[in-house]
Amino acid sequence: MCINNCHFFEATQIKILAPGDSPNTDGMHISSSNNVTISKSLISTGDDCISIIQGDTGLHITDVTCGPGHGISVGSLGKYQNEEDVSDIFVTNCTLSETTNGVRIKTWPGSPPSAASNINFEDIIMKNVKNPIIIDQEYCAAGSCGKASKASKVKISNVKFKNIRGTSTSKVAVNMRCSPEVPCSNVELFDIDLKYVGAVLPGLSALSECSNVKVGCGGILNPPPCLSSTRIS
Repeated sequence: MCINNCHFFEATQIKILAPGDSPNTDGMHISSSNNVTISKSLISTGDDCISIIQGDTGLHITDVTCGPGHGISVGSLGKYQNEEDVSDIFVTNCTLSETTNGVRIKTWPGSPPSAASNINFEDIIMKNVKNPIIIDQEYCAAGSCGKASKASKVKISNVKFKNIRGTSTSKVAVNMRCSPEVPCSNVELFDIDLKYVGAVLPGLSALSECSNVKVGCGGILNPPPCLSSTRIS
């Protein structure tokens, strides 16, 4: 389902199904749109359940169940010239089940300058998700970037992950790989409770990994935040 150049658009009780191994089957692909609400929907695909890309602002994704698939993504961003900024994105009260990613922001390396700001993920349940929380500014679909790629120039700022709980099938449950060219700023984690349930080395605790970002955090934090994090109220 493609939502392009839509304004004050609302979709509810939508059901989208595709085989879990089917490539390039985004459930909803939203671009150049504002004041869009997606609610009370079920999406099961082989790619992103919802992808939020360039030019989107004022999006509300709420009460969506996703899985299988690649999760709910802001991006990919920065693949093309003259992409418009993304801002004011709210993903709330969603459940992700057995997805490759949970809630994700992804940008291409070597991108032209743009921005993604005021992005909020709140009240999210993860059920056996491989990468529950991820910022990936080294995103390369099918390894298409090559080894000599330059850093992404998509500036990510004012991002909040709040009340996200459940289980991770990978040891790194919180993974933030930001750009050395334009490091992420004002990223916050509040009340995160993700338990590792993977088959490799069972019984270990989940981990956080971060680069080129300083994270503010508060409340319950499992896994523990990166060493560069700062506790805030």
